[in-house]
Amino acid sequence: MIRQFELVERVKAYDPGADEDALNRAYVYSMKAHGKQKRASGDPYFSHPLEVAGILTEFKLDGASIITALLHDTIEDTLATADDIQRQFGDEVAGLVDGVTKLTRIELQSEDSKQAENFRKFLLAMSEDIRVLLVKLADRLHNMRTLHHIKGAEKRRRIAIETMEIYAPLAERIGIQEMKSELEDLSFAEINADARASILARLNFLKEEGEDLVPGIINELTDTLKKSGIKATIVGREKTPYSIWRKMRHKNISFEQLSDIIAFRVILDFPEDCYRALGSLHGAYPVVPGRFKDYISTPKPNGYKSLHTSVIGPARHRIEVQIRTRDMNEVAEFGVAAHWTYKQNSEKTDGRRYRWLRELLEILDNAAGPDDFLEHTKLEMFQDQVFCFTPKGDIINLPLGATAVDFAYAVHTEIGDRCVGAKINGRIVPLDAQLENGDQVDIITSKAQTPSPTWERFIVTGKARSRIRRFVHAQERDEYIKLGRAILERAYAGEGYEFTEKTLESVLTTFKAETPDD
Repeated sequence: MIRQFELVERVKAYDPGADEDALNRAYVYSMKAHGKQKRASGDPYFSHPLEVAGILTEFKLDGASIITALLHDTIEDTLATADDIQRQFGDEVAGLVDGVTKLTRIELQSEDSKQAENFRKFLLAMSEDIRVLLVKLADRLHNMRTLHHIKGAEKRRRIAIETMEIYAPLAERIGIQEMKSELEDLSFAEINADARASILARLNFLKEEGEDLVPGIINELTDTLKKSGIKATIVGREKTPYSIWRKMRHKNISFEQLSDIIAFRVILDFPEDCYRALGSLHGAYPVVPGRFKDYISTPKPNGYKSLHTSVIGPARHRIEVQIRTRDMNEVAEFGVAAHWTYKQNSEKTDGRRYRWLRELLEILDNAAGPDDFLEHTKLEMFQDQVFCFTPKGDIINLPLGATAVDFAYAVHTEIGDRCVGAKINGRIVPLDAQLENGDQVDIITSKAQTPSPTWERFIVTGKARSRIRRFVHAQERDEYIKLGRAILERAYAGEGYEFTEKTLESVLTTFKAETPDD
């Protein structure tokens, strides 16, 4: 368990101006509040908020976030109150603790309807301050690390599936790749323990067989770059069992057929060095076709930048290489936290500044109901992305398999509603044409056009689907209203009465309705 002075020293190491007194008071407050409470493991409950705080120091988060981590379970699980926390630690910490407490209370359930409604609240809470999500992700990560202490197999499985479906994709969306990978692999260990154990056994065998393989490849890559006058730091990282299993499933191949189990990172000082290093490696080794990706010129939605390539490298081993600067590497590891860490301000911590979250909130506004929203947001978060361009050069990120209609709605709802055709790279295509990376898309619109229910057959984005369904439901409602009025008029006419506005008022009174539409 992290000691009090160790936690404070960790924070002060990256933020010398942190409020040391507040950190110490939060440590003591949480320890006393949780008292003799125990975890499922038998450890003191206080060890959990302490570990969550420790995880957040790895991302160099501000003092308010660390204090929130220490206090995040006090309102829910102890006699502490929100008012008391506000008095002792101020409005900022009180607001963050309140946000995390709300997320704890709406912890996602196994039932889809409950899960859908809870996920809606989850997004709304973290949209106020993205730090709420960071604390919650660290909370979930520590809970997953200790999941094996929970006795009920069904409960463990539910938590693991929930982590795989919701928390890991959210970690990826905010760019924290290391946390995303660990959450996935810990979930995989519970969901498919046999498959993970099999992959681990094979990885261990490879390590024993090729103990000097990775250092040897690093040395040769370093020498290759030195010959081109490029100084780089190179590290080799083994892929997680889950990422290996997923690739085996996706490509329908065996473990023995995989050739890029270890990825090498080439870390440099300047962006221009990245392209020089790429040229040097491509000049020295055969390139694997179709594996090059330039995320520097076209970053991922979460801000990730890097050059990806695969080559037949030293000793004829096929290797995956990621080339990036030190700043890019920090973003790749820390995600949104790398942009502000302890230098936060209200604008940077506002969750709504992140486009992916704004888009999910927009889907929420247009969804027919909670289940509809959950269906679309899961698709939005899970799918791989394609990057396309507007005629003005703006980048539009869409899920793999997206069509011209999805693109139109991503640009603007009105453009989606009015689209009648599209040009992809100057060529006229039907609305169901699927987009590929780098496509330039020009949407053709008409004021006479309205959303068509048939578009649902080929669209993939939640924004497009929820907007179309909302329009169709509105049209159906208008038809039902017209039909209802016609039935009333015929009924009155059959009895020899005229249906007037005064008659309508009496009908509204009888049925206790405020408007005819009701």
